[in-house]
Amino acid sequence: PGVITIQQIQKLVASTYKLTNEELVSKNNSRNIAHPRQIAMYLCKHLTKHSYPEIGRAFGGKHHTTVIHSVEKIESLVTTDETLQRLITELSESLQP
Repeated sequence: PGVITIQQIQKLVASTYKLTNEELVSKNNSRNIAHPRQIAMYLCKHLTKHSYPEIGRAFGGKHHTTVIHSVEKIESLVTTDETLQRLITELSESLQP
């Protein structure tokens, strides 16, 4: 069984949103970058065994509380936003080996 890496998730989310990996892990918090970043962090938490601090480090040294906030935010959005739900499902499936 292939192990999904943070790098794979970052690459997939970045290309889905037409961003570069650099933009995704940058300090830029404009909405068009912050939202995909939150989705990527959410996927990292759900699809890898990495801890919050490890995920934060992979995203340009973000604090682990930032990662927790991002994951919780996407978790709550997914319950009401069907488009986001579908997107997360599609991203997750395309990462499964």
